[in-house]
Amino acid sequence: MGVEVGQNKCEGIREEGKIWPQILAVCIISLIFFSNGMSVAWSSPYSLVIATDKITYNITAEEAAYFIVVQPIGMIIAGLFFFKVAELTGRKKSLIVVTLPYMIFWLMTILAKTKWEFYIARIIGGVGDAMTFVSSPSYVGEITVPSIRGFWGNFPLFIHYGGQLFINVIGSYLNVRQAGYIGIVFPILVCLLIITVLPESPYQLIKDNKYEEAKKSIHWLRRKVNVDDDFESMKADVNRQLSERGTWKDLYIIDSNRRALRAGLFLRTSQQLCGISIFATYIQPIFQMAGGIVSPQYSSMVYGALVCSLNLLCCRSVDKWGRKPAYFYSLLSCGIILILMAIFFFIQQYQLANLDSFGWFPLVGMIFYVITYSFGLGVVPTLMLGELFSASIKSKGLCVLIFMWGASVFIITNLFNVLTDHLGLYASFLWFGISCVFSTILTVKWVPETKGKTLEEIQQELKK
Repeated sequence: MGVEVGQNKCEGIREEGKIWPQILAVCIISLIFFSNGMSVAWSSPYSLVIATDKITYNITAEEAAYFIVVQPIGMIIAGLFFFKVAELTGRKKSLIVVTLPYMIFWLMTILAKTKWEFYIARIIGGVGDAMTFVSSPSYVGEITVPSIRGFWGNFPLFIHYGGQLFINVIGSYLNVRQAGYIGIVFPILVCLLIITVLPESPYQLIKDNKYEEAKKSIHWLRRKVNVDDDFESMKADVNRQLSERGTWKDLYIIDSNRRALRAGLFLRTSQQLCGISIFATYIQPIFQMAGGIVSPQYSSMVYGALVCSLNLLCCRSVDKWGRKPAYFYSLLSCGIILILMAIFFFIQQYQLANLDSFGWFPLVGMIFYVITYSFGLGVVPTLMLGELFSASIKSKGLCVLIFMWGASVFIITNLFNVLTDHLGLYASFLWFGISCVFSTILTVKWVPETKGKTLEEIQQELKK
């Protein structure tokens, strides 16, 4: 009797499942984001390095400045076609495809000598960036249970910022080719791990009518003895979502799809309007223009370390406060800080007061910006990419989001250059700050709350 009760108790424990396989899968996927972070921030240290190295490269500072501008072109290009690749290949194979542009990018930086070779490399890196944010959030959202999706769903973004920090650190000590040899290791490693370790998403397998394989995938991810209930629940959700129409037109005419698209476009655009892409790629030149008592190299390392560490620490805030409140207060706080920094740069530019004793302000201002950015703006948009869309329309919805994301990065980068060149650094910071404050109003109206909800519950919420 006692033995039987003990066995039943053990079986009950096993039936609760395990979360460590899901965490392992997220950690493997996160290595893609490490390469992504290195690629995005590569121009921050190396545009200066290449422009000053007249022996290896005959590239001017003005020509090197376009390293930042051309990368979003790759995102726009990939946004037009990769959704179809993701539909045809499935989640796992599309993740494998993602690693290829990064391998090519790092190989080209090793071999490149002219500006055109670097431009092509940056565009290919942009293709990889778009593919990463189409495939990875969908896979992570489908393999994780709601209880861990908040923190571990944002873990890849923490690794992304770790990649940005890493390239800024090694950029102070290694040349372009040495960094390329290090960078190419990560996409090769993650490609091998995806092939040998990760299962296909059970949502994708159910969608493809591969039911036995779907059960094996659920068993791998949750380590449960009996996965029939999980499978039937997931199958019902997928079939209901797939029963909905999934044409391009349906993305706009069906209320739930339109609300998801509007929320996704707003989240991505408002995140870019706060200046984060500019700070990731221009951080050393910005600190150089701002002056101050701290060197641009050291300032960029401090900035990168804070973005990386605070992003991880603040992931819990999304689960504690909810997606919507975290995003609202993050936007408002960032807006106030950016406006204060704009006032500082305005006074500095026109010499309205002696600011010599405030040489620390640019770095301190960016530190407070990073703190307020990290608990909402830094985590919510990427997390919700994998939550908003129904299975029937997800690839097309993400395609539109990535296309508009690339377009917004391209426009904002060029506008930053125009404002800074013609008016001064203060104008760009003022624009970013006002955009953040204005976006807080739209957050209340357009951003749904997805905290603690399954993908199906989120869809039902959007249908209201």
